[in-house]
Amino acid sequence: MNFNSFRKEIKSGNASVKELINEFFLKIDSLNPKINAYTCLTKQIANSQSEKIDEFIFNNKKIPPLAGIPIAIKDNICTKGVVTSCSSKMLKNFVAPYESTVSGKLWSSGGICLGKTNLDEFAMGSSTETSVFGTTSNPWDINRVPGGSSGGSAASVAAGLCLAAIGSDTGGSIRQPASFCGVVGLKPTYGRVSRWGLIAFASSLDQIGPITNTVSDAAEILYSISGKDHLDSTCLNKPVPNYLSDLDKSIKGVKIGIIEECFNHPGLDPEVKLSVLSSVERFRSLGAEIYDVKCPRFNDGIATYYVIAPCEASANLARYDGVKYGYRSDGESNLLDMTSKSRAEGFGDEVQRRILIGTYALSSGYSDAYYKKAQRVRTLIRKDFDSAFDNVDVLLTPTCPTTAFLKGDFVNDPLSMYLSDLLTVPVNLAGLPAISIPCGFDKKGLPIGLQLIGNVLEEHRILNVANIFEKDAGVMNNKPNIEILINN
Repeated sequence: MNFNSFRKEIKSGNASVKELINEFFLKIDSLNPKINAYTCLTKQIANSQSEKIDEFIFNNKKIPPLAGIPIAIKDNICTKGVVTSCSSKMLKNFVAPYESTVSGKLWSSGGICLGKTNLDEFAMGSSTETSVFGTTSNPWDINRVPGGSSGGSAASVAAGLCLAAIGSDTGGSIRQPASFCGVVGLKPTYGRVSRWGLIAFASSLDQIGPITNTVSDAAEILYSISGKDHLDSTCLNKPVPNYLSDLDKSIKGVKIGIIEECFNHPGLDPEVKLSVLSSVERFRSLGAEIYDVKCPRFNDGIATYYVIAPCEASANLARYDGVKYGYRSDGESNLLDMTSKSRAEGFGDEVQRRILIGTYALSSGYSDAYYKKAQRVRTLIRKDFDSAFDNVDVLLTPTCPTTAFLKGDFVNDPLSMYLSDLLTVPVNLAGLPAISIPCGFDKKGLPIGLQLIGNVLEEHRILNVANIFEKDAGVMNNKPNIEILINN
């Protein structure tokens, strides 16, 4: 179900918004024990929001644009009065005293808050296996991961446990799980959407964005959450276009660049490559002009990211010292022991690993060799993108090298896990917008994602190209067999 079909249900008068929302909670109660997409539900808040929309409808008042749309929020985005845990023991009992800018805009636009979704601890991971609440399952195959770190958000949309979910994307954490779960995931231009209220992982890379069933739904959410925010100094003061206005515009003559380095990588699954290249031919048949382009440093993005991101994480997570808030170890004799033990017990292995990597790379005598060099490579990656956009309008790659892998496959092999972000991290390093859309399925019936990358603040262009493909390909007509989940 997409936004428009849900609105038809509301307009039919057969059920109130509150009744329709309660149907979602019944479905969550049935399926969430099997999928583990939600960390907590906000039924009381949802009922209050639903009653307000029903009152507007009853009194023939103008209703806001997202009126009644059931939305889930990733559990690293603050929602006032609700636990915001980052799926970590460190913040397991932290109740946010304020509302994030993004969630506040959604509720002002009439969205209904269903609850918070599971993630890799502090958004560090690609499988949602590092969560203190346990692993989320992929609705297409519950033995497989949904991707990460926004795995709970992607799984909740794919399973029909909400109509939209909000995720955060530091190196692909919206697009990669969207690809694994067969839904749409949009990472906006850095600064297009406020980060105020997002618990920081890597501040120069983090960006909030939507995960939805369709491109048009993603465009609606993006319009609602974009815009200047005086609480976030990195948020751009640029006009927000109506992203819906150009969605159905013909893509005849649009220049799409195929990044050669992405298709020559030995880690790219042949089935993924074939599906994406078949999609390229579909774009050609729709009138797009296809070009081969080179981004020579594209594959250097993964090494660059895994220096810069841990460095920023090391700085951001230093605030969790067992003193101000968060988990605190008891019975220690001095401040140093208390802080050390609080961090050792409060953070999981992956978070500790990245903190240690970042602290080492920033230490005296090593920052020039690692952090500063990585920043220089980051600049070169951005220049490669700039050169590519001199000749084309949109860039195309697979979203991920593979389809969803089995739970436990890479738990003891973090370097292999990191490679699942190979095709998404360069976009974050350059601060560009990108969208993942389903383009096909492998022989096991698992979704394959295609990534479209735009130039700075050109979300409207990638949304248009993605929407035309979505309507022509019809891939989104395929959904996970929820009946199997219910009955098993």
